Amino acid sequence: MRDDHIFQAAALERAIGAVIAAAGSHHAEASHVARSLVESNLRGHDSHGIGMTPRYVDATLDGGLLPNAQARVTLDTGSLLALDGARGYGQVIGDQAMEQATVRCRTHGSCVMALANTHHLGRIGQFGEVAASRGLVSLHFVNVLSAPRVAPWGGADARYGTNPCCVAIPIPGELPLILDFATSAVAQGKLRVAYNKGEQVAPGLLIDDRGAPTTDPRYAVVPPHGAMMPFGEHKGYGLAVVCELLGGALTGSGTEDGAHRAHSGVINGMLTIVIDPARLGTSEALARYTERFLGWLRGSPVAEGFDRVRIAGEPEREMRARRSVDGIPVDVTTWTAIGKAAEKVGLARDRVDALARAK
Repeated sequence: MRDDHIFQAAALERAIGAVIAAAGSHHAEASHVARSLVESNLRGHDSHGIGMTPRYVDATLDGGLLPNAQARVTLDTGSLLALDGARGYGQVIGDQAMEQATVRCRTHGSCVMALANTHHLGRIGQFGEVAASRGLVSLHFVNVLSAPRVAPWGGADARYGTNPCCVAIPIPGELPLILDFATSAVAQGKLRVAYNKGEQVAPGLLIDDRGAPTTDPRYAVVPPHGAMMPFGEHKGYGLAVVCELLGGALTGSGTEDGAHRAHSGVINGMLTIVIDPARLGTSEALARYTERFLGWLRGSPVAEGFDRVRIAGEPEREMRARRSVDGIPVDVTTWTAIGKAAEKVGLARDRVDALARAK
């Protein structure tokens, strides 16, 4: 296996920002997107990190992703908010949407926000972190319109996307709980990473183009495509359908139906519910019971193969601390694809490499 490249976060942000800018984004947007992608890598979610850059470039070139778009409010009753993402960068549109939703939540005690028609939102946990940093609870249900990639439970081919779900809960005195996961057995991007590294994946995650179980990630990356399986069998499948209907149908963003799309973009719809515990009158109870329950959890005897009991969000923060010091590994195949994407928008790959390696 070829060795990974190792990059420091700040330099990698500059390199990826240059590629995004060359594809048509103004400086602020390019920096925002690059920062979000690199942050995903820092937290160990390479599936949602800089490896998405080639796909973003292709989507920009064929019109599926529209640089410099802004979220447009289509309904605002205070506690109900609807926005159209205009196929703009989801990292930017999502932050704009969360800013508006959290402001209204502060005023009204809660806000239900429907975000439709935005390009790939990236790591959904970043939006939960926005709410939690302001002392708010948030729930996010997301659907994914692209080529179908996940098989329904009991089905033998792909019928819908990875449809992520996220819950963020602030914890007084410590960092928040951030539960963020795809409803597929594995995120599609993690299979792309395995394919690029020439690795097999665990059994039970994939079926091939004939519906048979496989550990070869190529069936999730290149034709002939197979399908990912839902996590937790019928339970993950059920939650995926809920995400499709809430994130896609209720927001008006659209649901998967197998129709051919004219562009390679990834369209997300997201239904977000934001709650202010202070306005609910339970902030003291939330703090008290959370402390008790987490203490009870963490007091469990440690199972073989583990060093302690963790809650959602802690593994990512531990990974971020390590990679902030040791650097971010990027496999050769992914880095080569980013260089080729840069060339498509007139930026020399040597320039990208130099930016990524600059001190």
